[in-house]
Amino acid sequence: MAIIANALYVVNDRLSVAARPSGAVEEEVFRLQVLSYQRPDDIANMQRRDVELLRAIPGVKAATWTNQAPMGQSGWGLPLSVDPSLGGAGVNGSPYFNPDSLVQTLGLELVEGRDFTEADVVEIDPATAQLSGDKVILSRRYAEQLFPDESGVVGRTVHLGAGPDAVPMQVVGVVDTLMSPFAQASDNTYNTFLLPVRYLTEHSQYLVRTEAGQRDRIMAEAEAALAQARPGRLVMQNQTLGELREIRYRNQRAVAGLLIAVTIGLLLVTASGIVGMASLWVTQRRKQIGTRRALGARKIDIVRYFVTENLMISTTGVVIGAALAIGLNLFLVREIALPTLPVGYLLGGTATLLVLGVLAVLGPAWRAAAVPPAVATRSV
Repeated sequence: MAIIANALYVVNDRLSVAARPSGAVEEEVFRLQVLSYQRPDDIANMQRRDVELLRAIPGVKAATWTNQAPMGQSGWGLPLSVDPSLGGAGVNGSPYFNPDSLVQTLGLELVEGRDFTEADVVEIDPATAQLSGDKVILSRRYAEQLFPDESGVVGRTVHLGAGPDAVPMQVVGVVDTLMSPFAQASDNTYNTFLLPVRYLTEHSQYLVRTEAGQRDRIMAEAEAALAQARPGRLVMQNQTLGELREIRYRNQRAVAGLLIAVTIGLLLVTASGIVGMASLWVTQRRKQIGTRRALGARKIDIVRYFVTENLMISTTGVVIGAALAIGLNLFLVREIALPTLPVGYLLGGTATLLVLGVLAVLGPAWRAAAVPPAVATRSV
C-alpha cells in the first residue's frame, strides 16, 4: 500500500510533466543548429541569407534565427523587473531572440498586443555591446508574475536586469504559452519572453515551421541547402521539437516505466501471497468446513466466511499501509519536492488492494466449499 500509492503518484507526476504543452505547433517545427569553423565577416547578412534559403523551400511556412529552442536543454536565463529601484534580482525568465517572427514560426497564440515589426529589431554584437532592446513580448505566465494584479500589460514597462544598469523595455504583446529550453518541472518553465534581437554570433540556430506532412522532406532539404550555401560550416543537429521533447523527458519516462513494473510486480506478489495463505487456511480447516456443510451450510456461506475473514485481515494491512504511505510521501516531499499525496491515491490504493484480496481468496474458498461433507470430514 505504502509503495504502490506513492509509486503511482510519482508515475502520474512525471508523465504529466513530460506531457505539458510547449506552446509551439510541435508536429510542424524543427530545429537546425549550424556551426561555422571561422567567424564570418558579415554575420547579420549570413543569418538573413540562411533564413531566405529556408523560406524558399516549398512547404515552409516560416523560419527564423534564434538563440534557443523549447526543450532544447541549452539556453539563456535573464531576470526582468518592474521597478529596478526597489532592489532585488527581479523575476528570472528565459529570453528568446528572434529577428524574424518567432510567433509565426512556433505557431504561438498571441493573446494581447502585437508581434514585432522589422523596425523593432536591433543588432547586437556580443563582442562590443551588451544585450539591449526597447520592445518585449511576454508569456502569459511571466506577465502574471511581473504584474499580478493587472489584466492587461501591453504598454507597461519592464526592465532587463535590476539596479541602475537595468534596460527599460515596452511590453508590446503577450503570448499564451511558451516553454523555456530547460523545460524544468516547475511552472517557472513558462517564465519566458521574446526580444527582437539579431545576435551576431557564428553559432547559428534556426527554427522552421512547415506545412502539415511536409516536415521530414523539408528537414533533409534544409540541411542540404545550408551546408551548400557557405563552405566551412557544419550542420550539428537537425531535430524536430518532438525529438527534443523525447530527449528532454527520456529519464522521466524511464523512471515511470520502472515504477510501473515495480507496482505490477508488487501486486502479483501480493496476490500470490494472499492465494497461498488462503489455500493454507482452507486446508487446515477442511474438517470444519465439512462439518458446517453437514449441518446445513451452503457453499455460498463457506465462501462468504473466508471472504469476510480475508477482508478483515486485508483492511488491517491497508490501514497500516495508508499510514506508511503518508509517511513515505512526507519524506519524498522533503527530499525531491514532490507535491503532497492526494487523498484519491489512498482511496484508490485501498479499493485496489481490497478487491485484489477478495479475488485472490475466492478460488481457494470455492474449491473448499465444493468438497462433499463426507470427504471433508473423513479421517486420513
